[in-house]
Amino acid sequence: QVQLVESGGGLVQPGGSLRLSCAASGSIGGRNVMGWYRQAPEKERELVASISSDGNTHYVDSVKGRFTISRDNAKSTTYLQMNSLKPEDTAVYYCNIVLGNPLSLFWGQGTQVTVSS
Repeated sequence: QVQLVESGGGLVQPGGSLRLSCAASGSIGGRNVMGWYRQAPEKERELVASISSDGNTHYVDSVKGRFTISRDNAKSTTYLQMNSLKPEDTAVYYCNIVLGNPLSLFWGQGTQVTVSS
């Protein structure tokens, strides 16, 4: 079993920055992929960015050049640095991890990000 705890959400003005953190604990070993998803009201949850345990990253087009995903494997923690935030970035942001064989997927509880003046 794996537990994920997100932190760092909040209210920020357009153009501002926030840094989200997601700490994983439990049975984490071997290769895995950690990701950030978001879900805005009345919209489907979408992948924002992901990073593998060997550092390969992926971003959705709408955040490229503004968001940066990183991870500290020693701390089993992933970060999402969000710059130049826009109102359309407003959503609940969820962290997840995919690992194991067969693959298992775990989710955090989510953290609210609101971009508004």
